[in-house]
Amino acid sequence: MHRDHQGPLPVQIRSSQLHDSDGPSVNGRARLIDWFRRWRRPVRSVIAANSCVPRAEVDDLTQEVFLRLLRYGGDVLVENPQAYLSRVATNVVREWRQRCRVRMPHEDSWLDELQMDAAMEPENAIARAGVNRRVRAAVDQLPARQREILLLHVDEGLTYKQIAQRQNLTYRIVLRDLTRAYGTLRRDVSVKDL
Repeated sequence: MHRDHQGPLPVQIRSSQLHDSDGPSVNGRARLIDWFRRWRRPVRSVIAANSCVPRAEVDDLTQEVFLRLLRYGGDVLVENPQAYLSRVATNVVREWRQRCRVRMPHEDSWLDELQMDAAMEPENAIARAGVNRRVRAAVDQLPARQREILLLHVDEGLTYKQIAQRQNLTYRIVLRDLTRAYGTLRRDVSVKDL
């Protein structure tokens, strides 16, 4: 029989020819290999034509189309293998797109909700607690007036002037005591401890 065009020959294949109840038969495997060789490029073109599929995924999705043929059973009559495989390819792409939507949220705000503040991460919280203990121990070793002035400045956020007024001291004494307190802390708490 002579044909003028290069289109597929009309083929009627039952899926039972692809496999039997115990798995793919020898004839079924040969048929699957034949279909793969014959229809891989057209199926790949159908998948690649879909703009949502990245190039890196095209070959994997093409392979998935043919792997599904191994799973299908029953006496399904396939009159047009190219149309059948194109439909399977379309379904594979739709399922892949749906999985991508579920796996990758499209709004950045969702990612912000998932991220944990670095200060709240367990490793950082433990390290921060250790640093706080070392600094607190060094602060406790300061002379009483230096400690009080430092705590008013750091914990309560008071300015030098406000501390001077509250403690009935001069501005210069507050400045001197804070300078000495910070110097002592720098000396007693090394950078490696922080």
